[in-house]
Amino acid sequence: MGGIAVLIPAAGASRRMRGTDKLLMDVGGQPLLRRQAEAALVAADHVVVALPGHDHPRAKALSGLPVQVVEVPDADLGMSSALRRGVSLLPPGIDAVMILPADMPDITTADLRRVIAAFRTVPRPTIQQATAEDGTPGHPVLFPADCFSALLALSGDMGAKAVLLANAHRVRYVPLPGRGALTDLDTPEAWRDWEATRAAV
Repeated sequence: MGGIAVLIPAAGASRRMRGTDKLLMDVGGQPLLRRQAEAALVAADHVVVALPGHDHPRAKALSGLPVQVVEVPDADLGMSSALRRGVSLLPPGIDAVMILPADMPDITTADLRRVIAAFRTVPRPTIQQATAEDGTPGHPVLFPADCFSALLALSGDMGAKAVLLANAHRVRYVPLPGRGALTDLDTPEAWRDWEATRAAV
């Protein structure tokens, strides 16, 4: 049995944050990107983080963590560039890769483990897609190794939607608590609202 990898695409420009890097925002006393990587390291066998470059400030946020940093020089062409680069450099023998967006601060280690466990309990390789508690599809999404070639053929900024659509009959949904599978923070306003909600709890 091979391992499970987590790929964190973190090579985007964070343009909607209007000058602030959302992946370096403080969550629980550490940069969001580091928090995501640490959660992935606990849950999976291998973690790949796709960055604009090894000298990018995001790389410093990962200092000391045993993650595989992958440069994405063509990140301006869309998220598919990060997915292609990350999947192409996965270690041999990986059973599946889970795509974990870097800007989803409500995703926990337990959530990642739940998605991985769902994959392991099915006798045939299937795609596992996390959902909110109400069943609304979200992230992360785990793709078995036989989808890697399709991930490598992606283009544009639509992520892996094309692979999900082409394999709709193989998608299994994994409900996660609350709405964590849907919470991604792309703008200062979204961050402000999220932080206000946390403060009220």
